[in-house]
Parts: sequence; structure tokens; C-alpha cells
Amino acid sequence: MGVPELHPQLEPIAFLLGRWEGAGVGGYPTMDSIQFGQEIVFGHNGKPFLTYTSRTWLLNEAGDRVRPLATETGYWRALPDRQIEVLLAHPTGIVEVYIGEVVFHKIELRTDVVARTATAKEYSAGHRLYGLVNGNLMWAYDMAAMGQPLQSHMSAELKKVAEFTGDEEPAA
Repeated sequence: MGVPELHPQLEPIAFLLGRWEGAGVGGYPTMDSIQFGQEIVFGHNGKPFLTYTSRTWLLNEAGDRVRPLATETGYWRALPDRQIEVLLAHPTGIVEVYIGEVVFHKIELRTDVVARTATAKEYSAGHRLYGLVNGNLMWAYDMAAMGQPLQSHMSAELKKVAEFTGDEEPAA
């Protein structure tokens, strides 16, 4: 079947396509500081959106995987004039809609809508920054949750380990 042709609207965010792996740090007033590993997969099927899956796991001091952490999945929708919408779902009962802008290889996103199930933790806003720096995907995430104002929560640096091949499933 082969790799589908990239929809022209996706050109500003095509640099995201592929599988990325790396490590980062996290912390928040309501939690201990952590080191984590991450895998992000961006794919497409020829339509004007990217598919997105992120998996993280806790790392010990030696850099070994300890246990799974957060996962999220969704769609990145490129719009005219370098605008972007990102829809994310979390298995913890949270769904987010981000809106933002693409400037060269930098993407800045802010939550427009946050919806939570009755059993989800209190979470009210997010701000995400993604950028391609020296070929690596760098990102930072600020969060407002658990009665805390919007503040730094997590960041990571990921290396591209696979180009998009048409197989959107993350590696096992």
C-alpha cells in the first residue's frame, strides 16, 4: 500500500513525522521530581491531520525503566495561516483541545477546552511548547492543576529514531 501522500496543509508541521525517543524531567508542587523516558509517534494517512501517541515511563537513577507513567493520544490539525488545533485524550479521564501557532519549527499551544470525568484529578489548563533544535524535538509543558496556578511541569529532549513509514503504531 505504501506511504500516503502528505496533505499540503501539513507542510508546516511535517517535521514532526516519525518516531521520537528520549528522556526528560518533571516536577510539580504536588509531586516529587522525576526523570522519565518517552516515545512519541507522529503519523498521517493523507488527510489534513497528524496522528499522535505519547508514552512515558519512570526512569531510575541509572536510566532504567521502572514503570509506565502517562500516555496520551490524539490528532494535530494544521489550519490555514500556520494555525493549529491539537486534540488529546488521556486514560485518566481528561480530554484537552489546544489551539496555537506554528512559527518555522516552533509550535506554541494553549488549552482552549479541558473536559474531565467525575473521577479525573483536577486539571484546568495547559501550555505546551515544541521545537526542533539541532535536529532534536524539544518540548516543555506548563500545567494548572490541583489548585496550583499554571507553572512548569515537564520537559524533554527526543531524538528521531525512525522516519514515518506509514506504520503509525508505536514500537513495543
